[in-house]
Amino acid sequence: MAALSKVAMVSAVALLGWAWAYQATRPPPPAILGAPGGLPIASPRVQLKDGRHLAYMEAGVPKENARYKAIFVHGFASTKESGFSELVEELGICMLFFDRAGYGDNDANPKRCLKSDATDVEELADALQLGDKFYLVDTSMGGYIAWSCLNYIPHRLAGVALVVPAVNYWWPLPDNMLRSVYGKLDSRDQRTFWIAHHTPSLFHAWLTQRWFPVSPIVRGERDAFTDMDWEILTKLWRKQRESGQLDPSKATQQGIYESLCRDVTILFSTWEFDPTEIKNPFPGGDGVVSIWQGYEDKIVQFEVQRHVARKLPWVRYHEHPEAGHALSDMDGVGDEIISELLLGEALRGLPLQSEALQDE
Repeated sequence: MAALSKVAMVSAVALLGWAWAYQATRPPPPAILGAPGGLPIASPRVQLKDGRHLAYMEAGVPKENARYKAIFVHGFASTKESGFSELVEELGICMLFFDRAGYGDNDANPKRCLKSDATDVEELADALQLGDKFYLVDTSMGGYIAWSCLNYIPHRLAGVALVVPAVNYWWPLPDNMLRSVYGKLDSRDQRTFWIAHHTPSLFHAWLTQRWFPVSPIVRGERDAFTDMDWEILTKLWRKQRESGQLDPSKATQQGIYESLCRDVTILFSTWEFDPTEIKNPFPGGDGVVSIWQGYEDKIVQFEVQRHVARKLPWVRYHEHPEAGHALSDMDGVGDEIISELLLGEALRGLPLQSEALQDE
């Protein structure tokens, strides 16, 4: 009888474990925007070929009168409600901001992948009649969408600026570099990124469990930022709160699975292309692709950006010696980025080290 009791107990524990694992791989469905009694839709939207909707916001000069048309891709745990440069009016720019799939007022995409994020950008540009070519500005997590666009829709791009773009530690990096940069990460970040890559179906469960500490980077905790970053971001958040622009819950209002989890698992997946083998989309020199990086960035490490830039000599690499991950929010940096993207030449008003690649 005792033996049977032990068997029953083990079986019960195993059954509970199986039930937990099964439930963990089946995250809650996203909230349906615009449904009766559900979340309201607060932005104009366009319908894509697969029936999903993308929410957008226009800033600067109306596109009918604009000299330049640019699409801005937001970062992690963020939305389209962003600003970037003071030059939009002066240079005649129509700046288009949009919520990425699963974020803000956008529909979730259960088939979301690297390629679908690129085709979302292309279909948005077509729906809003931006023309054959448009400029692209991508920050932080939005950086992987930039690489995807450079790979899948290079013929639609007039220029691309990747600002502190997120990196994948499962790209084909040199072993010594991988050990160095991955080893610099907080152990909580290492565990979280490993799970995102190796067991993506369990990532939502990992992110929502309370037994073990989760990545400070994914959580957006103070430890993930430099002192300068935190000072810049604190001032920015205060200003946004005072203007009523900041709503921290807006980004993930459909649930973290369709927004944060999909971001992280796609970034750290095994990509179907190698960014360092992308062909120059502007062999005639009629466009600019640039990477803008902070040397002190604790979220995205400069060593990987330098490696990518060395492999792609047609990419213009800029490194700010004192900046962290909040590089684009530093005074004047947004103007520098936009100036080089559109005019081919930065304003040169900041201590940017474009020669960093030659220093090694």
